[in-house]
Amino acid sequence: MTTASVNYQLAEQLGQALCQGGLWVTAAESCTGGGVAHAITEVPGSSAWFGCGFVTYANSAKHRLLGVSEALLAAEGAVSEPVVVQMAEGARAASGADFAVAISGIAGPGGGSSDKPVGTVWFAWATPEGTQSKKYLLSGDRGSVREQAIEISLKELLHQVTGYNTV
Repeated sequence: MTTASVNYQLAEQLGQALCQGGLWVTAAESCTGGGVAHAITEVPGSSAWFGCGFVTYANSAKHRLLGVSEALLAAEGAVSEPVVVQMAEGARAASGADFAVAISGIAGPGGGSSDKPVGTVWFAWATPEGTQSKKYLLSGDRGSVREQAIEISLKELLHQVTGYNTV
């Protein structure tokens, strides 16, 4: 099964879970460049549960569109836990969605450092019950890192939404 078909199935399941609860989702993406939004909008009828997404590749966009603190960006860098948490919470607030995922990472081939090597990706998922974050160190080329990040984003969103629907 290809990565695209796995992501389509995850997005389809996510849509079913969101529709079941009358819920909405958004995405704030940096290194994935809109890949999560693309996977979601591949599903027919996704406009019933996905209204908008944010591709905030530049730090100025993270600040302007999502309200990420400029001081935090300068101190921590875009690929950090506090920044990705603010991205997720800002996307959720700006879109009015119930759930948001934010992704910021170093897909490569360049841009890595000893403390943030290529493949470092931070995720945050903002929900009605709070925000969770997690760092991954993904392997492979630029395309592979991005595809893995999209899959992780969708899997955890699905987990968050299905857990929320059963509460």
